[in-house]
Amino acid sequence: MDFFYGQESLTEIQWILRAIITFLFLLIATKIMGQRSIAQLGLLDFAMAITLGNIIAHPLSDEGLGLKGSMITMSVLIILYMLGVFLSLKWIPFRHFIDPPPIPLIKNGQIVSANLRKARISVDFLLSELRKEKMEDIQKIALALWEPDGSISSFLYPQHQTPTRADIKIVPEPFSLPSVLIKEGKIDYHELNKSKFSMDWLKNNLTSTYNVDIKDVILATIDQNDNLQVFLYK
Repeated sequence: MDFFYGQESLTEIQWILRAIITFLFLLIATKIMGQRSIAQLGLLDFAMAITLGNIIAHPLSDEGLGLKGSMITMSVLIILYMLGVFLSLKWIPFRHFIDPPPIPLIKNGQIVSANLRKARISVDFLLSELRKEKMEDIQKIALALWEPDGSISSFLYPQHQTPTRADIKIVPEPFSLPSVLIKEGKIDYHELNKSKFSMDWLKNNLTSTYNVDIKDVILATIDQNDNLQVFLYK
C-alpha cells in the first residue's frame, strides 16, 4: 500500500495501482451522487465536478502527493454534495439559489431583450438554439424559456403546433418499445429469454430471410407484432 501515500518516486506498477483505485473510487462516488451529477450540469453539479476533477488530478500526476488526503477530501465533498441535494429538495429558497426559475426569453412572439441581458446570451445564440428545434419564425413562439441548465425550452402557439392523432380522431395503436435481440454481433440473451422466441428460431430466421449469420448483424429488434428488423454491418 506504499503507493497510497506520497513518495519521492513511484514505480510503474504503483502508478498503475493509483490510477485503478482512483478510477474505481470515482465510479463509486458518481454512483452515490446519482444520475443528476452526470446530466446537464446545474450550479451545484458544476461546482462539484470542477472541484473533484482538480483534487483527484494532482496525486495522479505528482508522486509527492498521497491518495489518502485526496480521497478523504473528496469523501467530505461528496457528503456536502448530497446534503446540498437534500436541502434543494426540502428548502425552496436554497433550491431557487442553486436551480433558479427559468427566464422568459420570448413572450407572445416577441423577444424580451432585458431577459437576454439577464441570461447573458446574445440574439445570435438564441436564434441558433431555436434553429436546432426547427423553429424559424419567432412570431410563432408563444414562450421560450432559458432553463437553469443552460438549455432553451420553446413552445409554439397552438395553431402552429403539429396535429396529433387525437386531434384528427385517429385511434392510436398501443405504445410498445421494440426488444433488442442482437447488438454488435452478439445475442442479448436477457431480452431473448423475455420473448417467446428461441435462439434456434432467431438463427433460422436470419439464415432463411437475410442469409446472414449473427456476427454479421449490428442490430436486430422485434416489435409487438413479431416483426423482426435486422441491420447489417457495412
